[in-house]
Amino acid sequence: MQLDPATLLIVSAATTLLVGALFLATWRQAPESRSLAFWGAAHFVGAVGSAGLALRGQIPDLVSIGVANAIVLAAYGLIWSGVRSFEGLNPRVGWAMAGALVWCALCFVPAFYDSIVLRILYASAVATLYCGAATVEIWRGRDERLASRITAAAVLGLHGLFYCVRIPSTLLAPPRPGLNPLASPWVAILCFMTLLFSIASAFTFMALVKERAERKQRIAASTDALTGVRNRRAFAEAAQAAMTKQRGALLLFDLDRFKAVNDVHGHAVGDAVLVGFCAMTASLLPRGALLGRLGGEEFACFLPEVSPAEALARAEGLRHTFAQLVVPELPDLRVSVSIGIAQARDGVGFETLMLRADAALYTAKHGGRDRVAVAEMAAARAA
Repeated sequence: MQLDPATLLIVSAATTLLVGALFLATWRQAPESRSLAFWGAAHFVGAVGSAGLALRGQIPDLVSIGVANAIVLAAYGLIWSGVRSFEGLNPRVGWAMAGALVWCALCFVPAFYDSIVLRILYASAVATLYCGAATVEIWRGRDERLASRITAAAVLGLHGLFYCVRIPSTLLAPPRPGLNPLASPWVAILCFMTLLFSIASAFTFMALVKERAERKQRIAASTDALTGVRNRRAFAEAAQAAMTKQRGALLLFDLDRFKAVNDVHGHAVGDAVLVGFCAMTASLLPRGALLGRLGGEEFACFLPEVSPAEALARAEGLRHTFAQLVVPELPDLRVSVSIGIAQARDGVGFETLMLRADAALYTAKHGGRDRVAVAEMAAARAA
């Protein structure tokens, strides 16, 4: 059975149009995801270009060759812009349109316009370039672990590879002079590849946006809104999980006389002190340390695989650095922190460790503040 190439192009255009409508409808529900708008526009533009190609011989060649192909190339540029937007980069719409604009300029050159080989080579090279660039951008963002990221990179990469293969194939077996371009087997292959790309990109790109939204929700649910560190529940879960794999030390922090800071300087300054404490602590903690806010001016940190001496040295360093905090605009502002330490040992649960560290913190607070107390030492003094 043979299918009319023009019919295949129309089917491809209709499918691409529906995918574009899906992208734009989803964008209306999530307007913050500008990438959806770019991808929707790309598919709408691509559908118009495919329809123009399908009308070859029924409309002027200047439109079906010059304009239609330029529109298709612009669609690939917009897909690249959408990927850049998704990754938080400048979409560079000007560069996205560059391939189409150069095509239009070349069509005014008779040697180019009259050569189907040159036209195929240029169009294939531009599509390869945009798909390849989009693949690279998706892969660069892999530190953001999204399940569909690899699939999206594969979809873009394989589509770009198809156009890349078309370049040497055209050089080795150029179209016969006088042959209707729509009769070429490449047209049927191109239609099927476009259909597959439209459908696959709809699934994968939508999945990427959904996975990112879900990831943001998970992070928001486990993050303290003011300081950006883990909240109490998230810290407890992370610390418990870490304790099952390795020993370490639990540090409890309480900012001294914090109520007075709020009363004298205002809550805005108090919030800034909390944020500054977390920023300072995070910068001084070793890799793998877990930091969380328990509530108010109380914080906790789990240091994996540290000896009692190292935990004490870390705590003293944090205490000393925080006490040196100076705000030129607030010369009367003085801050300090009291710290309680409990060493995690085999058979000791998280709640028990918290109680021991809290007892040590109580000793530090009632021993004059701005000091560090260790649970074992605190228990010995009490005895």
